[in-house]
Amino acid sequence: MKLAFSTLGVPGLPISEVVRLAVEHGYQGVELRAHPEEPVHPGLSMLERAEVVEEFKRGGIEILTVAGYVRAASEGDDQPVLDELAGLVELARDLGARNVRVFPGGGDQDPATADATAARRLAAAAPYAADMGVRILLETHDSHRAGAAVARVVGTVGHRSIGALWDIMHTWLAGEDPAASHAVLAPHLGYVQVKDIASAEVTEPLALGAGVLPLRACLDTLDADSWVCWEYEKRWHPGAAELPGLLSAGREHLLRLGAPKQ
Repeated sequence: MKLAFSTLGVPGLPISEVVRLAVEHGYQGVELRAHPEEPVHPGLSMLERAEVVEEFKRGGIEILTVAGYVRAASEGDDQPVLDELAGLVELARDLGARNVRVFPGGGDQDPATADATAARRLAAAAPYAADMGVRILLETHDSHRAGAAVARVVGTVGHRSIGALWDIMHTWLAGEDPAASHAVLAPHLGYVQVKDIASAEVTEPLALGAGVLPLRACLDTLDADSWVCWEYEKRWHPGAAELPGLLSAGREHLLRLGAPKQ
């Protein structure tokens, strides 16, 4: 199992410090939140992108994903969504990241309409992503929080450059058993995001193992070489404990859960 953490847990932290944390706490990769309030976003110049690459190269840490905010099923014209998605794919290519994260964002539309919109846009983006050597991953989130919902869209697209990102909190909130989530997502799965919370009503992030999410049951479904990323939502919960002080214990907890069963 290869471990990463998301910079959502360290809002605004300079890239040099992000890399230092990964090295010091034994993580192999980082998921970069791509937003204008963060150090990495599509507005970076080529020189700035090269500097980010050099920082990660120096630390021997992989950039797993550029985590964008495209909403593939959102209402409106396709072209603005496709343009934003292309910018994220190009950023990922320039940084050497293997993935771009997108959300469903279907809102309260009819599910069939949202599915069709997301599938159409992702299919349109797929050839360009393939040319850039990048995979676009649709996250289990918001309008499509169940694995079955994301699998419907990704399966319809049927392109190797379009996959799924399994956020275990959202499939749990959808009432989906981990084995069922994995069964439908496995043919498309890029990697897994883990986290922990106190309950369905109280979703402030906790240290891994301190909450109710079925971490072991999820990890038990994965292949030994899978990527697992800790998405600690500090950005949305500023009162939560600081992530750097939790990283080592979180790593150890995941490795214990993911160890081969005797």
